[in-house]
Amino acid sequence: MNNGLVMTAGFAEFPKDTSLHEVYRMIGCVMIVDKETETIHDISFTFVMELSNQFLANLLRGVCLQNGLDEVKKRLKESIQVPGIGAIQYAIQQAYDRYCELK
Repeated sequence: MNNGLVMTAGFAEFPKDTSLHEVYRMIGCVMIVDKETETIHDISFTFVMELSNQFLANLLRGVCLQNGLDEVKKRLKESIQVPGIGAIQYAIQQAYDRYCELK
């Protein structure tokens, strides 16, 4: 029994000619959403550095998705300044789009 939770995933390629692309190439985002409240129950990323994954998860856990990704984008813009942020956003978008297919 999953208590109304669904899991989706999205993936994106880091920009070419960056050290992130040379070392990791892709980023994955796994998102668990509470279908009843439409909030992010948990979220995880395929970062090698656990601190990055924890920071992003803490930033986005509990965000309501009823109005799309506006709040997610706002939080990322206000709190994250790292190479490859576009890939992070795209992986989240892909996971969100898959969630919308389940609604």
